[in-house]
This record gives sequence, structure tokens and C-alpha cells, in this order.
Amino acid sequence: MNILVLHGSSREGGNTEQLTNIALEGIPHTSIHLREKNILPIHDQRHVEGGFTAVADDYDEVTEAVLAHDFLIFSTPIYWYGMSGYMKNYVDRWSQSLRDKRYAFKESLGRKQAYVITTGGDQPRIKGLPLIQQFQYVFSFVGMPYAGYIIGEGNKPGDILADAQAVASAKQLNAWLKSQQ
Repeated sequence: MNILVLHGSSREGGNTEQLTNIALEGIPHTSIHLREKNILPIHDQRHVEGGFTAVADDYDEVTEAVLAHDFLIFSTPIYWYGMSGYMKNYVDRWSQSLRDKRYAFKESLGRKQAYVITTGGDQPRIKGLPLIQQFQYVFSFVGMPYAGYIIGEGNKPGDILADAQAVASAKQLNAWLKSQQ
């Protein structure tokens, strides 16, 4: 199984990234930090004759990486009770890929598994559930099997390491991923 992590944080080494690193310790994987990519917001042309016009940014590069991997981890902090803007810009552009003749986008995503890792500082195990549900709906729409999620609690960098439940869940995911190698 080849693994791709899409990091949605605007902060290097933040809590979500630390929790994701625990989950992937000792496991070969590819990481893409969306904050380092130029992915423009969607210009919705779903109902325009001819569809979407080409956009000169890094979206295709990231999408080709997504399509080349079997297991996708969407790693995003909870920003204002939703996914980060970097992650949202990327996911919004999936509307473009659904009409792009270069990709069998939905069919390809249907052969992958998706997992979400997130952290937040304001009762994330309750207030982060709408984010998890949003991802579930997105994955369902494109037919991508949903493997699960981890929600951690942390505000300042490093706080996540004190969340024993989240760290234990990340270690369980690590053991499961190793068993799949």
C-alpha cells in the first residue's frame, strides 16, 4: 500500500502534523504540504459549455499524486470548525477533476481509502465532528471508501503530545498501516 498525506495546516510542525507523524512513524509515505502549493480557488464552470478552463497552478500536480496512491490521509487542523482553507481550496477543485477527461477521477478514487487526522483546541471531539462528517460526505460523493479518523486536542504547538487518547489512536493506526505493508 502506498500512502499519501495531504497536510492542510498553515503552520509547520503544528499539532496535526505531529499527530500525523506519530501515525506514520517508520512507514514509507509521501507528504504534500498544501501551504507550499499554489492552488487557486475554484472558478465554478460546471454548467458552462465546454466545462472548466485550464488553470496554471499546482492543482494538477497534487491531483496526479493523489491518483498515484492507494491510501490517502487528509491531515488538517480544525480552523473555525472546518477544514483549513488550503485543504478546502484543494477539495473544491475536485469539481473540476470530475469533468476533466484526462482523469477517470471518481473511478480512481473509488479504488483508494481515505483517512482523516485533525486537531483543534475548542472541544474538538465534539465540535470537530461536523468536519469529520463533511469529509465523509465528500468521500461518499466520489465513491472513496472511508477508513476512519482521529481527532486530537491541542492549541499551542506540542499540546497534542499531552492528548493520550489521540496519541494512542495514532499508534493504533501506525500498527494497522504496518500490518498492511
